Amino acid sequence: MSASIAFLPVLILMLITAGGYALATIGMTLSFDVPPALSIAIIALGLAGAVLAEITLLRHASLPLVYLGVVVTETLLVLIYAGWSHSGISLAQAGGAALVLAGFALVCVDH
Repeated sequence: MSASIAFLPVLILMLITAGGYALATIGMTLSFDVPPALSIAIIALGLAGAVLAEITLLRHASLPLVYLGVVVTETLLVLIYAGWSHSGISLAQAGGAALVLAGFALVCVDH
């Protein structure tokens, strides 16, 4: 049985979850440039944080909103990192991110 929690804790947990997945993604991209132990530590730290926050979220919030909220937040974090690291963002990638945001907006309006 899930009990609803306030918006701010949900938002914080979504940020932690998405940030953890984004950190793991960054660790994977760094695996060619840093020692393997450091890359594995970054990936493990990111995934551990994401899993713990997501378990907490799923106990208190709607599965579709949690999943889409995490995907949207992770998408934005990874795009910000890609822009910051000068990896470049193509028009197709920016369009895909816009579709993810639009889909989340549709789900939120329906909910």
